[in-house]
Amino acid sequence: MVTGASFGAIAVSSGTPVWLVCAMSVLVFAGGSQFMVVGIVAGGGSPLAAVLAGLVLNARHLPFGLAIGDLLGTRLATRVLGSHLMVDESVAFALAQREPARARAAFWTCGAALFLTWNAGCLAGALVGQAIGDPGRFGIDAAFPAAMLALVLPALREPTTLRVAMAGAAIAVATSPFLPPGVPILLALGGLVLAGRVPAAVAR
Repeated sequence: MVTGASFGAIAVSSGTPVWLVCAMSVLVFAGGSQFMVVGIVAGGGSPLAAVLAGLVLNARHLPFGLAIGDLLGTRLATRVLGSHLMVDESVAFALAQREPARARAAFWTCGAALFLTWNAGCLAGALVGQAIGDPGRFGIDAAFPAAMLALVLPALREPTTLRVAMAGAAIAVATSPFLPPGVPILLALGGLVLAGRVPAAVAR
């Protein structure tokens, strides 16, 4: 919920109306992509670059779907809803269970809880953001980077993953002063090539 509030406040301070913040959170429900799109557009990047960067970031959901497809049931309605609730955390909790029934329960419970808290946080953050103006004054803008760093750090113990992360970061930092917002993020995928192979953590 705190991360959602961070997004809501940042998006509103960047000029996004509250209704659009809420609509994006309900319809997209992908925190990383939402932050990226708002950041790119606010930084002067084109909407096309923002959408493309979001699609590339969310491409990881394709293997996610293959891994947990059986948990979504056979009815079209449940598969569509389950696909919408498919985020990193719900997939991780589901795959951590050995029994199919427990995996299914973990996926739906985690996905539904995250959907509700994320959207509640986004609405609260957007309303607060209107009042405080710059979220950086209160450190709200640091919530999402801190959460992402906490998720990434354990994976960096694996040497190949660390090489990919360092190469991607170097490419993004080196090209940021010269290219439009959003493009360096896409070019950072070159880190996968420089590392020689896709690491297991990314492939999963």
